Amino acid sequence: MTASDWEVPQRVTDAQLHKVCMVHIGRAASSAPHRVGDPYTWPSGEVTMGADEGRGDSGLSLEMLDPAPVGVVVTRGPEHRLVYTNALFRSLFSDPRGKVTVEESFARFVRRYYRPRMDHVHATGEPIMILAEPELPSGERPTPERFFTASLSRISFGPGDHGVLAMVIDVTEQVGAAHRIAAIAEERRRLLRRLASLMELSAPVVWVTSRDGHVSEPSPNWERVTGQTWEEYRGQGWLRAVHPDDRGATIRSWARAVNDVSGMWEHVYRLRTTDGGYRHFQLCAVPVCEGGRVVEWVGSSTDIEDQWREQRAQRLLDRAAGATTRLRSLEEMLNALAGVIVPEVADGCSVYLVTDLADGSQGEAPLIVRRLATAARPGLETPAPYVEERLPGRHPFVRTVRRRRPLRRTFPAGSPPPGVVPDVSRPWLRDSGGNGALILPVVVDGTVPAVVVAVTCGDRPPIDEEDAELLDRMFDHTHDALSRAIRFQRTQQVALALQYSLLAEPPRLPGLRIVARYRASPAAAEIGGDWYDSFVLPDGVPVLVIGDVAGHDLNAAVAMSQLRNMLRAIAMDRREPPGDVLARLDTAMESLADEITATCVCARVEPAGDGYRLDYAVAGHPPPLLVEPGGRGRFLEGAASPLLGLTPGGRRRSGEEPLPPGGTLLLYTDGLVERPGEHLDRGLERLRLAAERLASRPVDTFCDALLDDLPTTGLDDIAVMALRLPSRARRTRTS
Repeated sequence: MTASDWEVPQRVTDAQLHKVCMVHIGRAASSAPHRVGDPYTWPSGEVTMGADEGRGDSGLSLEMLDPAPVGVVVTRGPEHRLVYTNALFRSLFSDPRGKVTVEESFARFVRRYYRPRMDHVHATGEPIMILAEPELPSGERPTPERFFTASLSRISFGPGDHGVLAMVIDVTEQVGAAHRIAAIAEERRRLLRRLASLMELSAPVVWVTSRDGHVSEPSPNWERVTGQTWEEYRGQGWLRAVHPDDRGATIRSWARAVNDVSGMWEHVYRLRTTDGGYRHFQLCAVPVCEGGRVVEWVGSSTDIEDQWREQRAQRLLDRAAGATTRLRSLEEMLNALAGVIVPEVADGCSVYLVTDLADGSQGEAPLIVRRLATAARPGLETPAPYVEERLPGRHPFVRTVRRRRPLRRTFPAGSPPPGVVPDVSRPWLRDSGGNGALILPVVVDGTVPAVVVAVTCGDRPPIDEEDAELLDRMFDHTHDALSRAIRFQRTQQVALALQYSLLAEPPRLPGLRIVARYRASPAAAEIGGDWYDSFVLPDGVPVLVIGDVAGHDLNAAVAMSQLRNMLRAIAMDRREPPGDVLARLDTAMESLADEITATCVCARVEPAGDGYRLDYAVAGHPPPLLVEPGGRGRFLEGAASPLLGLTPGGRRRSGEEPLPPGGTLLLYTDGLVERPGEHLDRGLERLRLAAERLASRPVDTFCDALLDDLPTTGLDDIAVMALRLPSRARRTRTS
């Protein structure tokens, strides 16, 4: 028998323990095969212990079992008299201080552990396995707890003479390891249960994906927030809960994170919740790596709607304040504010200027609304501005305006009911799939000069109460700027009305067509000093006058009116060349209270043979432009003199110029040709080329096109007057 015959695995199972020891005992007692659990029969039929203790009649010594890797003990008889113990057994159960004999230790062993079971084995021959049983305390001294596994089998010494073979192994270390593993497992289960509970209670949605970014484990909070079941959101099904407008950006961002692992991934998207609306969530995810490679991703989705709304509100208020600070025109301000609202809060926005026709009575007076500013998100057609409508007093929109309180209305997409908005806007709502509207009266200085209508379309949820309050705050935040713009507009409207009242309508003359246009500066509230005039002298000769008084205020407007009237009176007094008229006007200006300078062109259209002749004089003004029927244009510069008011009493030149049939004579003010930082010659050349290009058009279209096509600064008023001659010369005699 070699040493390897005694080798057993480091972790011995009970069956292995029984088999190994039985096999070795069998080898010592008999060469016959032995089945585990069967009683052993020694060859001699009886073992006696005497002077040669431990050796049977067969001549085999039981001491050969001493090296066995398990504790071995053999007893005989029903009283379990000790026959044999091997060295390992003695080391396990003997007193380390040597005060207790092996027999006493064995008696304690039998008494404390196995007496009832050994009795059963001895009487019945049925083997018993005892698995990882703890050592019973002896009561003598405290000892560390130990665990044993044992196998009890009956052996036979002869007919009717039986004993018990006990094999014992100390499994304290294995049991301790198992207990530690079980404790770790239980601790892990407890931590997992605690984490799961925290996940249930906490706001973030925690999720796990595979290395390729597909959701791989259920998330109770995801189901609670979105209403999606595990089957619905697993894999990439979660994307169906992301807002359609955010889905593409989310897919691209997540794909970059998965393909190029560089640490934490962060993203913000809108997620559909169980109530059907959308809320903003902050996404954070980190890769889980093993052996230098990603095995999965763990992430969270945190509801940041409140924080996002606060940030957006501040951003919109800042943008609105910035837009209104830089602008002066009410139209520009309202268009800028509509651009702030769209697409942040709404899909479309229209701002209406309102004129309340109520006269203070209790009746329901109508309201005139004019759509001044519009905006729409990309993909939707922008409503046309400058549409005016008269709404009856019973119209729901009018009642909302008069109550001065915001009104929110929702309706099926593309089916706005009557009265929600002015009728001119209903077709746009229908065609754009509008599903909700906010009507917000804008109160400025105690009145409602404007109404904002913000609408949502398609799948976008209607504007909620919080966003309605935000828009109300935004317009309240810009109150002072709007107040200034509205006062500016009202002043400009009054000034413009006054200006037009001072500008006479050109006379209607046979064969001659005279057209005049005036365009006020959008950047100035007061009326300016530009003017034109046209009248017929007592001798039947028409006179054309255009001029510009220095300044752009009320004083300039008053001076303009005075000069206009004085010039008409001087020209009507006698028949004389235009240069003499301007010279007398220059002298008359000394009677005015303030020092005034002005420019002017004065022209008489004299009959000459079969056609007409122009007699003209220019006082510091841009030269008249004569455009022939074929399109060639040239400036008339032969009768120039200084500004009016500089050299009173001086002589002024007059000039003559034949007027070609079908030609056009253009008089204009400097606002049409002057630009800051540019030489006047460039502006004049620009005017000449444009006039040549438009020469064939009717004279009224000719004037309108010049005003529309030429680049102007908007800082100055513009006045133009054009004379179109008949294509065939016809002399007109006057008396």
